[in-house]
Amino acid sequence: MTEHTSPQKLIHHIQDAHERTLILIQGLNDEQLMGPVLPIVNPLRWEIAHAAYFYEFFLLRSHLNESPIRADEDELYNSMTIEHNDRWDLPLPPMSDTLLYIQAILERTQSSLSDGSDSHRDYLAEYAVYHHDMHNEAFTYTRQTLNYPTPSIGKPGHRLTNIGALSGDTHIPGGNFMLGASKQDGFVFDNEKWAHEVEIQPFSISRSAVSYADYLLFVEAGGYDNRTYWCEQGYEWLQQSALTCPLYWRKNSTEWQIKQFDEWVAMPMNAALIHVNWYEAQAYCRWSGRRLPTEAEWEVAASAEPSEDGKTLSQTKRHYPWGDQTPTMKHANLDGFALGTNDVAAHAAGDSAFGCRQMLGNVWEWTESDFGPYPEFKHDMYEDYSRPLFGNTKVLRGGAWPTRGRMIRNTWRSYYGPERNDVFSGFRTCAL
Repeated sequence: MTEHTSPQKLIHHIQDAHERTLILIQGLNDEQLMGPVLPIVNPLRWEIAHAAYFYEFFLLRSHLNESPIRADEDELYNSMTIEHNDRWDLPLPPMSDTLLYIQAILERTQSSLSDGSDSHRDYLAEYAVYHHDMHNEAFTYTRQTLNYPTPSIGKPGHRLTNIGALSGDTHIPGGNFMLGASKQDGFVFDNEKWAHEVEIQPFSISRSAVSYADYLLFVEAGGYDNRTYWCEQGYEWLQQSALTCPLYWRKNSTEWQIKQFDEWVAMPMNAALIHVNWYEAQAYCRWSGRRLPTEAEWEVAASAEPSEDGKTLSQTKRHYPWGDQTPTMKHANLDGFALGTNDVAAHAAGDSAFGCRQMLGNVWEWTESDFGPYPEFKHDMYEDYSRPLFGNTKVLRGGAWPTRGRMIRNTWRSYYGPERNDVFSGFRTCAL
């Protein structure tokens, strides 16, 4: 059973998320903090306040009945009522007032967690800090999307691009498997509820995610020029994008390079590929005679264990691929400290029971599956978290290099439209 996060730990997590936000907007001028109107990013000056507003709306006001800090905050920061493109036209307060606003919410939230025992309060605070963490990840890819400088979140020793490649498949036996989170798993989101039995056929899955070197073979074989590798919608996207290789790739006179924030660097060949969309992952699979895993197969490879005779799946299910120990840099590339993806052979201590590496961290991994509700789905208090995305997005699993280790686990489901190549997404493949 996974323990619930204590109020004292939540106070620390909230402080840490707040400090990460401040680092991610550090050095940006007023123009950059608003940025252009795009469907894939928010204005940062709005978004940092929205992340703080979430604590106030659901925890401080709705649960603890506190008065609002700003009389106009619902009209400014409520994402459930403010259309995306309208966020640039709001009468947003200046940055100095915005920083005072998020600081005030931080202090009120932390103070509330120091006052007695309240399990629902703690649940709402944990929900809000993970929502904050997700926005911090969005702030990170926004800096990439808008060509802003590298944020100062890196730490020495976390970037591992001298480890090498990891090839080959691992075979996973079939059997019955409980897909999703159980009621003993501590905090989980509505789309993970609840574990339900599915039947898994035997399959083989790659031990590692696709690397830059792997995908470069597809590019240099003319993969972006050959329509036979692309589904109809994928080919339409390819024509509209006019890409001849992945976003953030280029070849100069001597080498292939990738763009990291506002800098071009030599392509780290054995590092996990990042910034490709579902269409690109599918095209690579067709070219290589492979396929994407379903999300059930992905979760089996990450969390299941074989039976004693190895012929079926046991009833044991791991919280993380390696077991129940809290993630460390030995296990996974998380928390943003590496400032990019590591070699696919790194983090051997994080292998799953079947020998799959880096199923948490490094890159979000596309699956074949459409994002939809589990059989017992009921939306949480934040109704817009999952339900509006059912049926029109694809499931990604596992987290990426900037994902916070405190929130990721084997049952976590993320979701983006199949055209999204701006987020920190890659993939691994299965044998046909």
